[in-house]
Amino acid sequence: MTAEALEQQTYLPDQPEQLATVASFLEAHQSRRGSSPEPRYFLAGAQEGDQVEVPEALHMVLLQVVEALKAGHAVTVAPQSSKLTTQQAADLLGVSRPTVVRLIDQGDLPAERIGTRRKVLLRELLDYRERRRQRQYDAIAATGVELDAEDDPVAVQEQLRAIRQELADRRRGHTS
Repeated sequence: MTAEALEQQTYLPDQPEQLATVASFLEAHQSRRGSSPEPRYFLAGAQEGDQVEVPEALHMVLLQVVEALKAGHAVTVAPQSSKLTTQQAADLLGVSRPTVVRLIDQGDLPAERIGTRRKVLLRELLDYRERRRQRQYDAIAATGVELDAEDDPVAVQEQLRAIRQELADRRRGHTS
């Protein structure tokens, strides 16, 4: 593998007619649960019979890239190590490095120590990010209230304030 392949690269949408053909092919051959036999994907070389099977996960990456390019978006491919520094983890989560360190110290985010440094496994970080998103979605759903024209705005505001306080207490560990 060349050093260039390990660097971050950004690709701009180009040749929309070719993207449409590839997108149509990928969509038509998406994995269908319960269908038989399971679809298989291949990359073909210049010589007849020169091909390699592509794993479904790579097929899904290609599908996402083609869809983004087809929609006119640029796509950046940025290789990541499976072990990240706390700064890399912070960048991926969109938080500060001290926040990642606090998450590690609290046991919310597993990490390993290598000398004086902490390393976070990419898989663990992605799992944490998904759990955090789910908690955020749950919190949003919990604060939803049904309103109609006869509702008193002050009463609704008090109801929302009580829900927010309950969620804040839960976060701080003061479960009721």
